[in-house]
Amino acid sequence: MAEGNKLDRRKFLRMSAAAAGSVVLVACGGGAGGTPTTTTGGAASPSPSGASPSPSAASPSPSPSGASPSPSAASPSPSPAQTPAASPTASPSPGGTTGGGKALTVSAQLQSTWIRNFNPFSANNLWPTTNGIYEPLIIYNTVKQQVVPWLATEWKWSDDNKTLTFTIRDGVKWSDGQPMTAKDVEFTFNYMHQNKGLVGGGSGAWEYLASVKALDEKTVQFKFKKLYTIGFYDIGGQVIVPEHIWKDIKDPAKFTNPNPVATGPFTQVKTFRNQVYELGKNPNYWQQGKPYIEVLRMPAYPGNDQANLATIKGEVDWAANFIPDIQRTFVAKDPQHFGYWFPALGADVMLYLNTTKKPFDDPNVRKAISMAINRDQIAKVAEYNYTHPADATGLSDAYSTWKSQEAIQKGDWVKYDPNKANQMLDAAGLRRGAGGIRTFQGRPLVYQLYVVAGWTDWVSACQIMAQNLKQVGINVSVKSYDYNVWFDKVQKGDFDMSIGWSSGGPTPFNFYRGQMSRLTYQPIGTPSGENWHRYKNDQADKLLDQFASTSDINEQKKIAEQLQLLFVENAPSLPLFPGPMWYEYNTRRFTDFPNEKNPYAVGSTWMPEALIVLTTVKPE
Repeated sequence: MAEGNKLDRRKFLRMSAAAAGSVVLVACGGGAGGTPTTTTGGAASPSPSGASPSPSAASPSPSPSGASPSPSAASPSPSPAQTPAASPTASPSPGGTTGGGKALTVSAQLQSTWIRNFNPFSANNLWPTTNGIYEPLIIYNTVKQQVVPWLATEWKWSDDNKTLTFTIRDGVKWSDGQPMTAKDVEFTFNYMHQNKGLVGGGSGAWEYLASVKALDEKTVQFKFKKLYTIGFYDIGGQVIVPEHIWKDIKDPAKFTNPNPVATGPFTQVKTFRNQVYELGKNPNYWQQGKPYIEVLRMPAYPGNDQANLATIKGEVDWAANFIPDIQRTFVAKDPQHFGYWFPALGADVMLYLNTTKKPFDDPNVRKAISMAINRDQIAKVAEYNYTHPADATGLSDAYSTWKSQEAIQKGDWVKYDPNKANQMLDAAGLRRGAGGIRTFQGRPLVYQLYVVAGWTDWVSACQIMAQNLKQVGINVSVKSYDYNVWFDKVQKGDFDMSIGWSSGGPTPFNFYRGQMSRLTYQPIGTPSGENWHRYKNDQADKLLDQFASTSDINEQKKIAEQLQLLFVENAPSLPLFPGPMWYEYNTRRFTDFPNEKNPYAVGSTWMPEALIVLTTVKPE
């Protein structure tokens, strides 16, 4: 993928990740797919080639209350919990050190030079501002599909689901030694309300919040002006800032916060140069004895090639980049210490057909087009087998506890069946004309399929789809645009066909809201953060309203099943594959990284779960 596009993807990925702990996105790199996600009320954001999660996670809606003494790695229990997991051991190996001890070297962002910015309300902040320096009330663990208490230990909904109350953890201090209290939580949310345009779930939360008030030093109450229980994840995922520092910052959007005061495990800026910066441990961190790591070291890599070379040479301990043919190019260099884990937890990558244009307004035509697509070939060739074909629900592996087997079975239109596709196109009146190209109302079916130039896995996927569709009489050519041009076109509905990401989050709510709701629908020409295909369904809106009105997980699952069946029946968009979540690790110098055998958290650096990883990994 072109360098400029790579940077765009990571910038938007970090902005989305900061926007809410409820979101899981997919980042960028240079080849395999992935998709981003969005806050419960916001738009999806970019990210295929190289990184993942979305970008998305599924999760049970929060239980009415939750409690846990101290988080590390989330436990398999469906209730909030904490359980440090054992991890693979590694042989000792000399590694990089600094004046503060052995440093964990991380490749989390691609940039030629660093600009010192640790502002959690900025889209341009440096890693790990929102998942290692500042901390949220809760962390949604995508792998475990559960909520992990963090700065908050308990939460409770009122009987009418209009008031949400959090209990703040005892003994938490800011890195300057002052106590962190519920008043800091109240300040953070009201500050974001007063200063428009700040990045984070706390900004969008004011669409449904009426007030935020600290009842005492340990208790903070959120009152809702409308039923919207999904807001729990936006609220819980918002990182908290200290009132005694930020109350004097008059223009938070421009403030770069060069020396952060925060509650996270790494708050001390030990070194900052334009090619590398280092963060030291918080001297007052609330998890006693943690972090085990002394120093985080972040070298500047201008692009995937440079970052991957350093990773392959063993210079990087933790990375979240796309590496082609990773088993041969990376793991084989040192099988004892080099590892990766690309769980398909990112939101599904989709083929969008503009439903305002005939014949794409016909669900049978959309299903026929879907059946002409060889998803197995896309997963194998375009995605290096890093993921697998999507099912017809549109939900990734992150939603395993939500998926309806009935909906999956009924969604046979994601299976490659060109013969049936031809039959359905014939039945829809799209007869073959000159050269075998089908026509509609006398016009040949000739289209361009839009994709971002340089997003190599998506380009490859589009080329495969174009070949597939020509076999059923639809003449498709792949049209690549620079990211900004492509994004402008899809947002405004200025396309016939386009590949794109979808929205994710801890529950299926975001995905179906982004695919079928009048709330995300905009007329052609008006930018829309999601629902680029311009589809709305009254029944979907009724179900989404019911979903957001209850905090009962079992009731939400029943509603989610109806949403899945509705999506499968109408095929408003065509799921291709779930986005892999890029993550590589090196155990020469550090151990206890998550992996497929020890899946205590997602390993991708840009996920909120990075806090769990940062407080679990140990020096060798």
